[in-house]
Amino acid sequence: MSHLDCIRNDIRNMRAYQVADVPAGFIKLDAMESPYDYPEDMKKELGRTLAEAPIRLYPNPATCGLLQVLRDTYQIPDEADVVLGNGSDELIERLTMLVSKPGAKVLAPAPSFVMYRVNAEFFGLEFIGVPLRENFTMDLDAMLAAVKEHQPALVFIAYPNNPTGGRFAREKVQAIIDAAPGIVVVDEAYGAFSSDSFLGEAGKIPNLVVLRTLSKIGFAGLRIGYASGTPALINELKKIIPPYNMNQLSLAAAEFALQYRPFITENINKLKGERERMRTALHAYPAIRDFPSEANFLTLRVPDAKALFDKLYEHNILIKNLHGTHPLLDQCVRITIGLPEHNQAVLAVLAEMYGS
Repeated sequence: MSHLDCIRNDIRNMRAYQVADVPAGFIKLDAMESPYDYPEDMKKELGRTLAEAPIRLYPNPATCGLLQVLRDTYQIPDEADVVLGNGSDELIERLTMLVSKPGAKVLAPAPSFVMYRVNAEFFGLEFIGVPLRENFTMDLDAMLAAVKEHQPALVFIAYPNNPTGGRFAREKVQAIIDAAPGIVVVDEAYGAFSSDSFLGEAGKIPNLVVLRTLSKIGFAGLRIGYASGTPALINELKKIIPPYNMNQLSLAAAEFALQYRPFITENINKLKGERERMRTALHAYPAIRDFPSEANFLTLRVPDAKALFDKLYEHNILIKNLHGTHPLLDQCVRITIGLPEHNQAVLAVLAEMYGS
């Protein structure tokens, strides 16, 4: 008997999440990171802040100053309780663990963020993916029918959706919240780029949890996510969050970074402007189908996704090839919005491939 035989068979049959290896000098447009670096004066001040962080001591994420800064910055309702996660990934995992009773089910639109399904499988739960329409909008009738049939303990709704980019109609999401027998997680990882949010409802709707992250607005390396909901619900989640799940440097850096709200807002607005400029430019190419996006990326359907991926790679540009990950994503790619010159380099390759 091998020592590996004691490992769960389903885990042995899984594939690890693959983080792309990016060669030096590449334009990285595959992971929805911000392209904007700190200015030098901000870097120096951050260095002084981190030098004063008490790294000899364990952190206390439950009482750290970042919690109040998040409340003030994003107007989190007083009724809501908030818990921090090591990225929203940890919170997705723990929310799934929270409901992992025998026979419990997790439901989400599909395609959506892959970790909803992966975490359901980790905890031995059945995952139900309800297909989106061909144009990546939500089929509310199908969602409500699935909720009624499966009675899911947990529903995930990415708002806006990843990897498709669109934001589902608010009234549809509200209808699912109203109908669901269990917890509904509205995952607003891309909320900073969206025209709508459920954060103002956190703490007011008993079965609602709103997830947010600092990753997409310029601080992916800090791994700071947070969940907001009623104190009764968040208190249960806190029971299974590790006591020292964050680190002193990330907590200090995040609290520092949020003092620079104009810097963050300006960069968000630049990316939204570039997103729309890209979409407008793409309309010149009948071979490309672009989909509405309220995130910091565009999802496109092209004649040959691998050919486009390879051509961009030849030009030192890395994007995400979605083809093969879900039937609805046939010949689709996802391109993060970068600096104007990055986006122009992408458009030049598209013009070379699809221009008349």
